[in-house]
Amino acid sequence: MGMSASQARFLTLTARKTNTEYEGQQINQQRTALSNESSNYYSQLASMTVNGTEKNTITSLIATDKTATSGVYKINYTQEIPGDSMVVNGTSQVTATLDASGKPTGEYYIGADQVVAAYATEQTDADAIKAHLLNSGVPKSVVNAMTPNELLAKAKLETQYHKMMVEKYGDSSQATTSQFHVIYRQAADNQSYEPVFFSDHELENSDYNQKTGLSLGGLRTYVFGQEPEIREIKNKEAKVEQDASGRYISIFLYDKDAADGAGRKYDLTTTTVSDEAGYNDAMNQYYFDKAVYDQKVQEINAKIEIIQVQDKNLELKLKQLDTEENAIQTELDAVKKVISKNVESSFKTFNA
Repeated sequence: MGMSASQARFLTLTARKTNTEYEGQQINQQRTALSNESSNYYSQLASMTVNGTEKNTITSLIATDKTATSGVYKINYTQEIPGDSMVVNGTSQVTATLDASGKPTGEYYIGADQVVAAYATEQTDADAIKAHLLNSGVPKSVVNAMTPNELLAKAKLETQYHKMMVEKYGDSSQATTSQFHVIYRQAADNQSYEPVFFSDHELENSDYNQKTGLSLGGLRTYVFGQEPEIREIKNKEAKVEQDASGRYISIFLYDKDAADGAGRKYDLTTTTVSDEAGYNDAMNQYYFDKAVYDQKVQEINAKIEIIQVQDKNLELKLKQLDTEENAIQTELDAVKKVISKNVESSFKTFNA
């Protein structure tokens, strides 16, 4: 290969290498965008609640001097609003590794899966997170299919749950210290795996069989869920509406008092033994709300699956680009050697 041809080939290969590197950067940016989008969908799933779960229960309806003329009553009622929380989710027996004195050494198992110290602070090592998930019950096939960004997101979620556990059940003065152990179990969708927490205090102070290490009683487990906040509202002015049979069908709650006329109307459901219509109304509403919720979950899961397929395709393309770049670099090195030899030969010719 002559000097001119070598130089032309060198420039062509350099341009191809630059283009390949640029394409790789573009793919990485696309994968980052997909990861952010996927994280948003997971956040939506975590924050979703079934429509209509707020529950208001009237405890008393009291006639006033306005009842006869305008139908205004004084009512007392309780308001139950579900909120995101870490809640007790039954119990589980744990096997502990015991020392010579019969005290737990800090290693706990459920079957073959280890109950490991939960993350209390942000994690950045994807490989360490992968090992953490493998040790705590997530199948190898599931963990290996997760991208580095998905691993980081999983660890971040566990850290958030640990923070919620500390706020409710732990010592807030030691918030950055792991105070709970965690194991992963398959979620209700039979696809994902969710963390199940155990209290370190309960693990360390439970009674264990001195031969087998099995806990003599069940230890409480904690998961992310919803816990209702209940408050009582008293002496609220309201107007009720009845149907032809005398059944209460709606109530209008005034914001301040009946004089301002501002407020909100609520449909009522009753729970008397003979009120079959009210029961059917409530059940129909429940099934409708549940169907809407399930459909939304399915839509989000479908979008996440599409993103995962797109990310896999981009990952494959990135590997192909890496292979191409390596081949180009090998050829560049060869061309450089040819050019070097051509230059050396030319100088020898002129020096002859």
